[in-house]
Parts: sequence; structure tokens; C-alpha cells
Amino acid sequence: MDMNWYVLRVKSHRENTVYQRLRSAQIEAYFPQVRVKPKNPRAAKQKPYFPGYIFVNVDLDDVGTNTFNWMPGTIGLVSFDDIPASVPTNLILELQQQLDQIEATGGIELHGLEAGDRVRIIEGPFAGYEAIFDTQISGGDRVRVLLAFLSDHPQPIKLDASEIRKI
Repeated sequence: MDMNWYVLRVKSHRENTVYQRLRSAQIEAYFPQVRVKPKNPRAAKQKPYFPGYIFVNVDLDDVGTNTFNWMPGTIGLVSFDDIPASVPTNLILELQQQLDQIEATGGIELHGLEAGDRVRIIEGPFAGYEAIFDTQISGGDRVRVLLAFLSDHPQPIKLDASEIRKI
């Protein structure tokens, strides 16, 4: 039995459904989420830490890749040259510890960010871009960052605080 962690790509906003499907199929899965304070009280209080991804711990010889390719709501395992990429167990453990620390402090906090800090946008239409933290906007869960996008002059954009990470 050769169990390894793999990354499963999931369609947008289908993470919870796929996670429940994996659990029903008795596939060990890790779906990292963080607590957020939404503006709308009916909105989700938890958000995916890695939107569009779930970690699965399986023996691919037993389960097969088609299980994940054809599961509703999934796109398939993250692969390179058609070989599913495995994730080291210690990385999963470190991620769990980091999320436990974030959870212990009450969710994602911006106290460590100061104007001028470099951040990475991790969610939304600008996901993957680096920006400069400018300020926290009143209300607490919104921030303004400066993004140099399509020009050399950074443009201010407003985002949810949960959409950025300090670099």
C-alpha cells in the first residue's frame, strides 16, 4: 500500500461539495479553510485557504486517477507530464499547524501588515499577482492594495482581507 498526498483541482465554488463526496467515498481528504468575517451575515463563515484545491491521501494504484477525473465538480489531479504530483506529508502537517495558529488567533488577521508590505493576491480576478499593501479600509475586512497591472503606475484596488497573504 503506497499512500501519498495529491492535489485535486476542483471547479470554482464546488470545494465543499467535492469534499463531502470524497468523505462519502471514504477517501482521506484535507480541505484547508480559514474563518472569515463576511459583510453579509448569511455568507459563509469559512473560506477555502486554497480556492479550487483539495488534498487527497490515496494509493493511486488502488483508486486510479479516473476516480478524480470523472468525479462531479473536479477537474482532476494536479499533474506534470500526465504524472500526478505528490505532496510531501510534512508539507501537509506544516500547513495544518499554520492553519491551527491562524484559527487560534481568530482567523486571518491583518495586524502584521504595514503600508508598503508586499502581498500576494490569492483569490479573485487578480489571483497570483503581487501587490503592495496600502491600508485597511474601515469595516475591518477590506483592504486597499496597489497593483501594477498593465502599466508601470500602481493602481489602487479594494479586496477582501482574506484574498491577500503577506510575502
